[in-house]
Amino acid sequence: LSAAIMLSINPLAALAQSDTGAKKVEEVVVTGKYAVEQTKTLDTATGLGLTIQETPQSVSILTAERMQDQNITSILDAVNNAVGVSSSEVDNVRNSFYSRGFSIDSYQIDGVPTSWSLGGDSGETVADTVIYERIEFVRGATGLMTGVGDPSASINLVRKHATSSELTGYLDVATGSWDKKSIAADVGTGLNESGTIRARVVGRYLQGESFVDYYEDDKSTLYGVLEADLTDSTLLRVGTSYQNNNPTSTVWGVLPGFFSDGTRPDWDVSTTTAKDWNRWESTNTNYFVSLNQTFANGWELLANYNNLHYETEARLLYVATPWNAKTGYTYLDKETGAGLTAQRYRSDGESKQDSFDIQLKGDYNLFNQTHDFVVGALYADQSAKTFTQLPLGGDLSSGYDQVPVANFYEWDSLALNEPAWSDVRTQSQGSDTEQRAFYAATRLSATDKLKFILGGRVATWERNGFDWSGIVDYGNKDQFIPYAGALYDLTDAHRIYASYTEIFKPQNNRDANGNFLDPLVGESAEIGLKSRFMDDRLQTTVAVFDIKQDNLAQVDTSFIGTPDQRTAYIAAEGAHSFGLEIEVVGQPIDGWNISAGYSAFKIEDADGNDLNTDIATIQLKLFTSYQFSGALERLTLGGGVSRQNETYSVGFNPLGNADQLTQESYALVSLMARYAITDDLSAQFNAANVTDEKYYSQVGYFSTYRYGTPRNYTLSLNYKF
Repeated sequence: LSAAIMLSINPLAALAQSDTGAKKVEEVVVTGKYAVEQTKTLDTATGLGLTIQETPQSVSILTAERMQDQNITSILDAVNNAVGVSSSEVDNVRNSFYSRGFSIDSYQIDGVPTSWSLGGDSGETVADTVIYERIEFVRGATGLMTGVGDPSASINLVRKHATSSELTGYLDVATGSWDKKSIAADVGTGLNESGTIRARVVGRYLQGESFVDYYEDDKSTLYGVLEADLTDSTLLRVGTSYQNNNPTSTVWGVLPGFFSDGTRPDWDVSTTTAKDWNRWESTNTNYFVSLNQTFANGWELLANYNNLHYETEARLLYVATPWNAKTGYTYLDKETGAGLTAQRYRSDGESKQDSFDIQLKGDYNLFNQTHDFVVGALYADQSAKTFTQLPLGGDLSSGYDQVPVANFYEWDSLALNEPAWSDVRTQSQGSDTEQRAFYAATRLSATDKLKFILGGRVATWERNGFDWSGIVDYGNKDQFIPYAGALYDLTDAHRIYASYTEIFKPQNNRDANGNFLDPLVGESAEIGLKSRFMDDRLQTTVAVFDIKQDNLAQVDTSFIGTPDQRTAYIAAEGAHSFGLEIEVVGQPIDGWNISAGYSAFKIEDADGNDLNTDIATIQLKLFTSYQFSGALERLTLGGGVSRQNETYSVGFNPLGNADQLTQESYALVSLMARYAITDDLSAQFNAANVTDEKYYSQVGYFSTYRYGTPRNYTLSLNYKF
């Protein structure tokens, strides 16, 4: 890593060729296995169809080859292995993602923004990656393409396309720790003799247990796409995807983090607060149509329609410290195991979203230079409904079900069976979200070496209805989000860049009075150096960013929860995040692939107090593999490490004293080995958390926590044809 950094600041060491005037194409291919070829383009940041080196922001891409090497099978796995981003587990199925000190809430599918908001993203963050060709991470604010959002990152999930006119694909079977089994297939072929009509079908089924008692996974994923070259310049793409996640014995919430005497327990990682009747099923269905028309002058018109239908059904058990109007919260007794209550909960819901996106882009000549231009519009409408059913019997005096947990230490024998449920379905959420946007950007070539990017988006985002917290009515109309960037070629292989944009995001967090916090506002700036070596075989990025934001929601630790509102937030003024990111990716020599990244930042309020302390501020992520030559040419070995610094959350313990929940710095080590039995058949072994590190996978709730996954293994067979 240090050698690559030294190369990136020494222009005399440059060996790569200039990418000035590189032809823009749609498909992204890779140099080696982990790096994207610099002549290929992406639209995630600016919509202009620029290469990674031409984009004035930090960009990381997980290729299909790297996801295979690291056994990355979910969006959560992808985040945990990508540079500059991190995760926090809420429970078995829900996760929160972060970058640069802020929450990631900008998601795209094939470059089109999408919303994940029903049931706290239950199911989406653990969705299967088998249907995606690659996953793009653009760090920093991405308001030009995604509209409202935090200055964290945008995650673009790029679906597999039907590009092959010949029969091609693979079959993969795997087994692993806790009796996990999976089978996956990916088949593409032409449907006519000329190859102008092509199809691709992808799927995976996964089933198995977990390191957590009782919990079992059951995932089904199916994807199909049909592509037709209507003319030499017109491409039509039609497809659908289906993902069903039906885990059993699902934990809702986290483990109790305090005894009543103020001390903290040290649970076994298998400890659960779920029973065998618990369920949290989610089904996500997506239908899409896209049309790509290329004109004689090279301009492109792209039109997309996406229909997303999300359904969820849950039967859960929430174990927590009960709240009493006179005494406040009570806690777990260290000796007797008493003091907790269980809430039995049943719900079902659905979310529907229709989105339309149209974009026109191309280049034009002015003052003896070629410039780029894009203009686009988006409309999206989402509705969400959730219904709940109460158990028959039980104590409902507090407004929700409460069953005393007689002795938490005897969990297996506790009579917390599924109750009979009322036939009455009460609607607890009903909201409509509307998004409208118009955007435009241009890249101006002042000289062959100096280029400027100017653009802006006029965004409307409004949500109304009701949810568990009360009436919901917030958002803003016609908010202008500017974007500016500059790039200068120091040499053919070294480019410095700078970018600036403003920040805007409505938020649904409430203060102690139950009122919505004002929208997040601020500004984000970034400068960096992007370099290429060895004919693009090795690529590096060094970036420094500075972000300022007002009204950042922080937990109000002085707020005493009520049955109607468990948590309140205060709006932090002058939130300031600044830091450094370094990434090295590529194939410096034949057979050796590497991806390494370091990120560090500090986030404070206007008074210099640390914010979001439960998010890792320093991370080092490395993965490398080497395919031997000669007599061992069929063998590939690899390994990696992911290390982060200390995280913590603060509050008051049961004795009323200030306290904090701390996760000390730790590292997770992984190993990989693959052997090609024949040219088409290979066996692969992956080991994760090799040292069996015991760590918290989230510390943000202070009085509760979760454990991360212990050491585990996967063995797979892959046949390509």
